[in-house]
Amino acid sequence: MLRLTAGLGAALLLWQGLVWLTGLPPFLLPGPQAVGLALIQHRAALAGAGLVTLTEVLCGFLLGAAFGILLALVMAALPVLAAALRPALLLSQTIPIFALAPILTLWLGYGLAPKIAVTALIVFFPVATAFAEGLARTPAACLDLAQVMGAGRLRCLIHLRLPAALPELGTGLRLAAIYAPVGAVIGEWVGGSDGLGALMIHANGRMRIDLVFACLALVTLGAMGFHAAITRATGAAFARFRQGPPL
Repeated sequence: MLRLTAGLGAALLLWQGLVWLTGLPPFLLPGPQAVGLALIQHRAALAGAGLVTLTEVLCGFLLGAAFGILLALVMAALPVLAAALRPALLLSQTIPIFALAPILTLWLGYGLAPKIAVTALIVFFPVATAFAEGLARTPAACLDLAQVMGAGRLRCLIHLRLPAALPELGTGLRLAAIYAPVGAVIGEWVGGSDGLGALMIHANGRMRIDLVFACLALVTLGAMGFHAAITRATGAAFARFRQGPPL
């Protein structure tokens, strides 16, 4: 906590120093004080927009993580199918998300659905990739010993491969927690009237750069808080899973 506070203080000092050195007007580069004032003056609008963005982040994260975990388990259980799915999984990430967002907006409308879909797509890949790699890295000696003792493929997956892949799954979830707010804001930029991304577009059109920076500050702080929450939640859940059921 002390390091985080020190880092935030140093960033604010560098920001204010950049404002002083460049001498740019506030409508181009507002200082921390102007942004803080915008946070206070527009707190009601920012709170409402932040709640919409948070809803999109949570729903998109849960949806994308669930599909990513499911796909990784399917690939681990069916190696033949995994060989066909891996190229398709990689190919899906070559399409820029900005190119998909307008299409999803046309298909799903201007409500929450396209923003949740964009967020889920961004979350899906790191979770699926990290978990699939973790499931594939189970020591061969452990699998051979389990098979010699009569364990089937499903038992090996549940009792050996899944616990061994939990660190990689945690890494994928923590990485996705950082990307999820980005996906929600991208969806709001492309099409939407609610959320922090939409508020940023409206504020930029009115040359309210201080409000744009206020939205950016909330998105950044929200992403950091969400990442911390996912880190704590996955750490506690995985620790209980490894301990196994009580005797």
